[in-house]
Amino acid sequence: MKKKLTSLTFFVLSFVASAQNVTTPSNEPSIDESAYNKWSIELNGGLNKPARTMTAGYYTQVFNSLHADLGVRYMFNPKFGLKLDFGYDKFYEGDNSLKFDSKYLRTSLQGVVNLSRALNFETWTNTIGILVHGGFGASQITSKTGFDDEDYMVNGILGLTGQVKLSNRVVLTGDLTGIVNAQQNWNFDGMEKVQTGAFDGVLINASVGLTVYLGKNQKHADWVGEVDKYDKLERRVELIESGLLDTDKDGVADLYDLEPNSITGVAVNTKGQSIDNNQNGVPDELESYLEKTYGQKSDKIATNSTVEQLINDGYVNVYFEFNSSKPTNASLSGIDFLVKYLKNNPDKTADVVGYADEIGSSSYNIELSRKRAEAVKQVAINAGIDASRLNVIANGEDTSVNKNSKEARQIVRRVSFQVK
Repeated sequence: MKKKLTSLTFFVLSFVASAQNVTTPSNEPSIDESAYNKWSIELNGGLNKPARTMTAGYYTQVFNSLHADLGVRYMFNPKFGLKLDFGYDKFYEGDNSLKFDSKYLRTSLQGVVNLSRALNFETWTNTIGILVHGGFGASQITSKTGFDDEDYMVNGILGLTGQVKLSNRVVLTGDLTGIVNAQQNWNFDGMEKVQTGAFDGVLINASVGLTVYLGKNQKHADWVGEVDKYDKLERRVELIESGLLDTDKDGVADLYDLEPNSITGVAVNTKGQSIDNNQNGVPDELESYLEKTYGQKSDKIATNSTVEQLINDGYVNVYFEFNSSKPTNASLSGIDFLVKYLKNNPDKTADVVGYADEIGSSSYNIELSRKRAEAVKQVAINAGIDASRLNVIANGEDTSVNKNSKEARQIVRRVSFQVK
């Protein structure tokens, strides 16, 4: 028993390792870098307010000072990135102020921390986010009414950006940013030189804008959280679980089964393929049963007649889930049986007859039965049967079973065949 458990453990670990394309399993799942976009463009507009320094008698009002900025951001991962942005601020007089006209230009390289991911916002929202950004850059003040030259300085910047996701490509933002200038020589109004120390200019920006995400993936790094980190691992586990199933009950797991829809009870090889040594399209075990029951091995006509009789008598069917026109995986063997028969008998044609249970209106069930027959026909065409050899018939409801029985209704949700 211990040896079996050890072998199973080794198989699971080996399967996961091969799925990850690594030689040893990782201790902690990581986010697949190709699964999210990293680049974005940010455009904002709003208002500004110089906190200091202004010349006596000159001042601005919030609603007559304009701000705009444009940025390009790159996220190294969902929690941290860098952005380069350019800002423009225009200052002019407010009510009862002496007239002036100046502007402030800046560029900054900033680090960006995705506070939403650090705090695991994804556990309660997928549409709201918060970014913290800060860094350093260079600035310039020019004036139309004051000094004639340009005043150059360095700046430090720190801000908070709220995000509301409108789609996977566009985000609405609201930003509040503070800027501190070092070695600013002139006041923001441009009329007099500063009278303070090394850090002379303080400016507040408030803006709203849009962020546009670039890239081919569905999500941007801003919205990839801890929950997403484990999605890929969960998919691998699901693949293991589904791969270990044996849909056609032939003793070979679907993961290794080259014919996952072989006829139940018919002998298969180690790859799950029905054994057909004489390559006549009929599994040897089934052929042997038919020969014993209905004729001799040499009597091919009798064998084909018997196979045709089984098909026409309703022993070969394709089944469907409730209100579905997609064949169940387990019943694809019915289509395979018909396909092999038609390939070995090129002069034969077949009616593909669809049925539905009694749940729903008669008109709806007729259409559903037609869709089921069309779906089966398409599978047969894809398997190499010419469409002209297949005739679709919609028989609608099969009322031969108790419609209050869930199991009985499953039997009549089917497609059967009539070969000619």
